[in-house]
Order: sequence, then C-alpha cells, then structure tokens
Amino acid sequence: MTTNAQPPRPIVTPCVKVCAVDGASGYCLGCRRTLPEIAAWSRLSDDERAAIMAALPERPDPMIALTAAAQAGR
Repeated sequence: MTTNAQPPRPIVTPCVKVCAVDGASGYCLGCRRTLPEIAAWSRLSDDERAAIMAALPERPDPMIALTAAAQAGR
C-alpha cells in the first residue's frame, strides 16, 4: 500500500534565531514580532503572516533603544 503523502510545506518566517524580547517595546530583538505573534505563527494563515511581515520594517528597532539606554547608563 502506497500513499501520496506530501511533506509539510515550509512556513515563511522572519526569525533570525536571536530570540529575546525587549520588555519596553514588546518586540523580539531579532525579528521584531511580539510574543503573541511568535506563539501563533504556525497557526496563522499565509495572509496573516504576510501582513505581519509587511509591518515589520515599520516597527521600531528595539536594539536602538537598548543601545541608547546602555550608553546613557555609563
């Protein structure tokens, strides 16, 4: 008996394996998604993921705020 099972389709993700969320902004330092977006990512539709990915470049870079705070604390 043979089946024509297909391997799972890869899910596009902005993850860069730098997983740390900035407490002030709520954005991941690597991909700029929020924790709820990261948690739901595999269950979102392609359109929902595409909408989030389109919004990522417009989100503030949490690394800028962290760097500024570190320099101010010197």
